[in-house]
Amino acid sequence: EESLQMWDLNKRLEAYLARVKFLEEENEVLQAEIQSAKGNPAGDSWRAKYEEELRALRDALDHAFREKCMAELARDNLYEEVQQVKSRCQKEQAAREEAKKQLSLSKKELEEERRAQIWLKERAVQLEKEVEALLEVHEEEKAGLDQEIASFSQSLESFRCVPVAFQPVEVEDYSKRLSEIWKGAVETYKTEVSQLEGSLCQAKENLWKAVEDNQQTQLQLQHLEKDLVGLKARKEMLEENLARQWQEQREEAEKFQLAMEALEQEKQSLRTQIAQVLEDRQQLMHLKMSLSLEVATYRTLLEAESTRLQMPTG
Repeated sequence: EESLQMWDLNKRLEAYLARVKFLEEENEVLQAEIQSAKGNPAGDSWRAKYEEELRALRDALDHAFREKCMAELARDNLYEEVQQVKSRCQKEQAAREEAKKQLSLSKKELEEERRAQIWLKERAVQLEKEVEALLEVHEEEKAGLDQEIASFSQSLESFRCVPVAFQPVEVEDYSKRLSEIWKGAVETYKTEVSQLEGSLCQAKENLWKAVEDNQQTQLQLQHLEKDLVGLKARKEMLEENLARQWQEQREEAEKFQLAMEALEQEKQSLRTQIAQVLEDRQQLMHLKMSLSLEVATYRTLLEAESTRLQMPTG
């Protein structure tokens, strides 16, 4: 039974010794690789290159952040400019509405002036007709008076009276009164006609002023429409530039974010590899220590066993 135990222990010892030798060789290989990695300038160059790339990416990130700040400032400026353009458009729209109101009022005044002009023309024609009728009546009355005077003078000649003794006072007074009345009526109608002509001239002047104001209003409205079209085109251009800048900034930010994520993943993978190497090395050290203890224990047992086997012989 003891010989079987010794044989089993010997087998286990051989297996442990073989495993220890294999692990020591693997440990030496790993140490050589670690030393070569530490002393290899390529590793340092790779690390320097990695740090240089990281520094370049940080500089690019700072540059992108500055560009982002500048783009935000430009966006704010463009927003303010757009607001100013909107306010100006609103003002011009209000001015346009006011111009339309003034135009409608001018059109109404023009229509009223036209109606007043038509009424004045009709009134002037009516007054001219009345003046002509009065002149005809006056001519008829004058002809009648002349006929009466002629008949009266013939009747006086038939009586063969002294012409110096007869003085037709009443007829002359009547004629003078009629001539004065006719002159007053003519002067009155002339005054009314002159007033109507003055009103007609004033209406014509008002009509021309209204037409000129209408033309100026239309010109101003056309200028405002042109300015509004230009401002709309400028607004669309500014909005397109702002959208394009936002798109470019978003794409650059996404690119930098992807680059940072890739570097972060690479960093995490390197950390994981380093931690795995350190863990493997720690496990190898523990395994080496445990194997060394087992080897020492087996050596002690073998020495004790050999001593016990050699004692009877001696």
